[in-house]
Amino acid sequence: MRLRPLVLLAAIPLAVLLAGPPVVLAQPAPATEFYTPPGPLPDGQPGDLIRTEPLTPILPLPARATRIMYRSTDTHGAAVAVTGTVLDPAAPWTGPGPRPIVGFTVGTHGQGDQCAPSRLLGELVHYTPPLDVMAEYEYAFLTLLLAQGIAVAVTDYQGLGTPGVHTYLNPIAEAHADIDAVRAARRLPGTGIPADAPVAFWGYSQGGNAAGAAAEHVAGYAPELPVRGSYVGAPPADLLAQLPYFEHNIFKVLTGQVLNGLRAVFPDTGPAIDAIVNDNGRAMLAAVADECIPELAPRYGLHPTNGFTVSGRPLGDAAVADPVISAALAQLRLGTLTPNAPVLVTTGSGDDIVEPDQVRRLAADWCAHGATVQLAESPFPTTLPGTGTGHIANAFILNLGSAVQWLRDRFAAIPAPSTC
Repeated sequence: MRLRPLVLLAAIPLAVLLAGPPVVLAQPAPATEFYTPPGPLPDGQPGDLIRTEPLTPILPLPARATRIMYRSTDTHGAAVAVTGTVLDPAAPWTGPGPRPIVGFTVGTHGQGDQCAPSRLLGELVHYTPPLDVMAEYEYAFLTLLLAQGIAVAVTDYQGLGTPGVHTYLNPIAEAHADIDAVRAARRLPGTGIPADAPVAFWGYSQGGNAAGAAAEHVAGYAPELPVRGSYVGAPPADLLAQLPYFEHNIFKVLTGQVLNGLRAVFPDTGPAIDAIVNDNGRAMLAAVADECIPELAPRYGLHPTNGFTVSGRPLGDAAVADPVISAALAQLRLGTLTPNAPVLVTTGSGDDIVEPDQVRRLAADWCAHGATVQLAESPFPTTLPGTGTGHIANAFILNLGSAVQWLRDRFAAIPAPSTC
């Protein structure tokens, strides 16, 4: 497959943002009621569909799209409603066996409900003045998979679109949401997705964290799924290492999103978080809970985060130094469980958003547990450090083509390479 059109497709949302005052072109906004779960939730099992509606993506995708709400399970095992999108490809599957499906987890979108992928797929650009702007930047990767005849289930994650706080970089909640989106897609009637479709997981950045979490948890959470492999791109696998690393780029207040999610899941961290932040920090935490990622750079990216803390230390450093917060963060580390299928893990020394050494440690941990792991490192050099350029470049270098071929090989039962 020629990749240049896909690169251009991915650039469309960015070009629109840079062209001038944004113009919102969208199908009618989904009714708020769609994202409001029924109370109480209907009886059922994780992955059961609660409601569905047709979705027409504003940029064409080679698939029939359906917006879904489905049952999932939160960090503590309670039932919760999550939304997402099922993409039933128009292209035939030309590989062996039945058409496969990929649980696709997006990179960081933000914590505001307007940032949910199932909402953004219906908009060219979401914009509310003055700085609330967002576009769905995963179009190229979705198109690449769909063009192969691979079905895709895209979770919105817990609390993104639906009520509650988005559990950002919480691998347990992310794994459940991803796995249950796949279950829901295989149960969705009227599609070309077989009920016994082979499964893989795919994600980069936050999505890599979620895909790695799904790879770890699926054996215990959904043993019925025939998982063939997982693409785990640049995962923030160890938040104790990652939060201080956030301090060196323009998205440094992503630490605020982590703390918001941590407080929601582990209430005992609330007093500790309140103790390390000052009034400016509390205002920032409240603000980022309703923002998408493009707003973070112009609003906060040029200011050091020590202005948010009581101690004057950078926010990430202050967070990991607190014993209560660090103990909660330690519970969210990837690498303690064993994937039950091969994994492709990617990083690059020029990645200026996700700390490369903790990605390498994740691969080593999985190897030590006996998993089949291929660690691939991008040669892209450090360029415009702190701007996210290295992180984005790694995504295109390592995702476009090579990761899809790796997945096709797994669906074809070709033995997976290993760097262990």
